[in-house]
Amino acid sequence: MAPTIPSSPAGTTPVTVPADSSLWDRLSNWVSENKAVVYTIAGVAVVVTAAGAVYYIRKGPADTTPKLSKKERRRRKQAEKDTEAAKSAEGTKDEKVAQAAKVEGVDELPEITETSVLSFSEAERKEYAAKLKEAGNKAYGQKDFETAINLYSQAIICKPEAVYYSNRAACYNALADWEKVVEDTTAAVKLDPEYVKALNRRANAYDHLGKYSEALLDFTASCIIDGFRNEQSAQAVERLLKKFADSKAKEILATKEARLPSPTFVGNYLQSFRNKPRPAGLEDEVELSEETGKGQLQKGLKALDNKAAPAYDDAWAAFKKALELGDLGEYEAYAYNLRGTFQCLHGKHEEALQDLSKSIELDPTLTQSYIKRASMNLELGSPEKAEEDFTAALAENDKDPDIYYHRAQLHFIKGNFAEAQRDYQKSIDLDKDFIFSHIQLGVTQYKMGSIASSISTFRRCIKNFPKTPDVYNYYGEILLDQSKFTEAIENFDMAIELEKETKPTAMNVLPLINKSLALFQWKQDFSEAEKLCEKALIIDPECDIAVATMAQLLLQQGRVVDALKYFERAAELARTEGELVNALSYAEATRTQIQVQEKYPKLANRLSGMAGSGIL
Repeated sequence: MAPTIPSSPAGTTPVTVPADSSLWDRLSNWVSENKAVVYTIAGVAVVVTAAGAVYYIRKGPADTTPKLSKKERRRRKQAEKDTEAAKSAEGTKDEKVAQAAKVEGVDELPEITETSVLSFSEAERKEYAAKLKEAGNKAYGQKDFETAINLYSQAIICKPEAVYYSNRAACYNALADWEKVVEDTTAAVKLDPEYVKALNRRANAYDHLGKYSEALLDFTASCIIDGFRNEQSAQAVERLLKKFADSKAKEILATKEARLPSPTFVGNYLQSFRNKPRPAGLEDEVELSEETGKGQLQKGLKALDNKAAPAYDDAWAAFKKALELGDLGEYEAYAYNLRGTFQCLHGKHEEALQDLSKSIELDPTLTQSYIKRASMNLELGSPEKAEEDFTAALAENDKDPDIYYHRAQLHFIKGNFAEAQRDYQKSIDLDKDFIFSHIQLGVTQYKMGSIASSISTFRRCIKNFPKTPDVYNYYGEILLDQSKFTEAIENFDMAIELEKETKPTAMNVLPLINKSLALFQWKQDFSEAEKLCEKALIIDPECDIAVATMAQLLLQQGRVVDALKYFERAAELARTEGELVNALSYAEATRTQIQVQEKYPKLANRLSGMAGSGIL
């Protein structure tokens, strides 16, 4: 998770920036409303659109990699030993044929060889193959895999059918001979391109051989052919995507240069704290040399006031230099707080925690450092540590409204909406002028099912904060969630106009993205939806929410190659390992879809037919 800040409220948590979790939830909603089909199987939502596109929406970070039991590990070791023993005791081909002839049901068959089969009629070949298969199945059931392999091999000589190759592959699978599994299942798929069992067996073998892309391709094709009814195949797709994304993310992060996220991200995080006057002595009117730590601290604060991309980079550089120069006196704790804030925004978690802890050590009364450290602990999956930070902050100053606001976010994340509502209200009681406390109160009421109270809260916000664009944007999301499209778009338009008026050089692009989604959901207006996303990306080229939205819009139109470019861009913009894993998973799922369409063109047509006819 990213630092807790207000985000998209409609039907989702308000906790992360970028609001990707909110985005995917909303996208899945409007996909289904667009008469698409969504199947959720063990953590992966498989979405089939009317345009014939398929993609996967991850529901959580759970590791679905199967873990072998001790019994299974012992069985596999024994199978390997049996294989070695069988190989050392191998006789001639004639001896194997003689052994097979002793199996009940085939003892009356003539000798089966490449030469002898030429003398059989078509009916005889079919009859002999069926008997050999039946005997092979019995041997397989008795775990006599070598005998089963010999019997299936003779069935293939009689009549090379896909099922015989697939059954022999099952034997090799039990013996962990993965290359042989691939060989036989490939033969089966050539004879029957839509043979699901063979595809799944080959995918499993590819997985064991470390051929990830091939495994994912086969499992994906299997899912499509089987109409997404095979739970194990869907789980395998999710597991392989996660395995790839986890490995790739670690590889990328090892060399990736840390950088600030988009201005939209940074601005939203910073505005989740109430504006406070600068500490005495750091005001603009005070002339401080930039060659001193205090001068650099002042320079960084001036840059923050500009609220733009280059200014945020300048602020980060100044806060670092301020601590390098030192001699900060009473401002040292404040400097660590600010540098820790930007370490957090860069995704440098350990460094951020160290700076914020140092700030607390130097000045325990600076409660904002506790709050930011709580956000970091929450992002790192330690809500209990976050609660400890909030408790410590309240012990220092139980009248600080920011503490209650951010603690409410913690309650919201945990689904404790009643507690969240109390803390948001407490934050308002202590400072009624902070707009986000009101907005999040309305969101919480909506999540609790108190729709009338939520709408009433937002209408009061509009009355009391008529020039604040965020009010209209989030109220628009509430209306959109209720399918009140006209009112929602009116509010998004108002938010856009107010953003232009109040922040012409640092416009928040979220209203543009929300309007894009609303137009698609309401009118299926791809053209206008794309234009709005493009406009958002012109204003803020690094806005990952706009990038992800554009990718999904393109995917909905079946423009998979174009969508892939945006998913890859989302991976480039990812700030944390979790965000990177998510983006890489989407990109790889999309890349696999392209491969499926190239290798199995009929499946793409089938997807369109299934979604359009409502069969799925």
